[in-house]
Amino acid sequence: MPELPEVETIKRQLNRKIKGKKIKSVKINLPKLVKYPLKKFKNLVKEVKINNITRRAKLLIVELSNNYYLIIHLKLSGQLIFNGIISKHTHLVYYFTKKNILIHNDVRQFGFVKVISKDELDDFFEKERFGPEPLSNKFNLKLFKELLLKRKKSKIKIILMDQKFIAGIGNIYSDEILFFAGVLPSRKVETLKNNEIKRIFQGIKEILKLAIKKRGTSSRDYFDIYGKKGNYVPLLKVYQRGGKSCFSCKSKIKRIKMGSRSAHFCPKCQK
Repeated sequence: MPELPEVETIKRQLNRKIKGKKIKSVKINLPKLVKYPLKKFKNLVKEVKINNITRRAKLLIVELSNNYYLIIHLKLSGQLIFNGIISKHTHLVYYFTKKNILIHNDVRQFGFVKVISKDELDDFFEKERFGPEPLSNKFNLKLFKELLLKRKKSKIKIILMDQKFIAGIGNIYSDEILFFAGVLPSRKVETLKNNEIKRIFQGIKEILKLAIKKRGTSSRDYFDIYGKKGNYVPLLKVYQRGGKSCFSCKSKIKRIKMGSRSAHFCPKCQK
């Protein structure tokens, strides 16, 4: 958390608010957040314009006018708030002209900011080996089936969350996608029927698009850059609803452990 819809929301909002702006200075309150020599980092971003903000998987990529990029991973509890109130959890502050600021909060302190040169960018993402972007035109049903064939013995929820399989999906949306498809999270890929694979693919596309439209899911620490919660929580069917009644059949939603994560599902609606 945040996952693809939340990071995509932040990316779009940042482009509206800071694209084209020049960074006057930066204040670093938590040195370990910045994976670069601190003095060099401050000098590198000073008086530099932000050309663009893009996204790959759950990463934000801030393109600077000096041929460097800031790679930002918000991890579990990171927040980027435009003109936000600085608190004890504010570990990085970017100062712009006209008294605008962008604060980077992180309660659990798992996030990071890396500096990558333009020449190093392709190598960086090649090493990360992210899977396809699920909302790109290149990610079609044919490709999805080909990817599944390589992971026949894997459990479907586990591979949906694997960033090397598909980029950007995590615990929230894997639960919701599998409920949409009527498939249990513990099912092995080799047991999936063709119509179930089609439903999972359809769920990936539809649920991620709707979650972006609703500005993401604020089940815990996520806020958009205006400090507002996303609006997808009322649409959640199973995620974090363990013990509650299924909206479709009134059965109790179950929660099980899968590896180090949890899976939520309806034992009647999902097979």
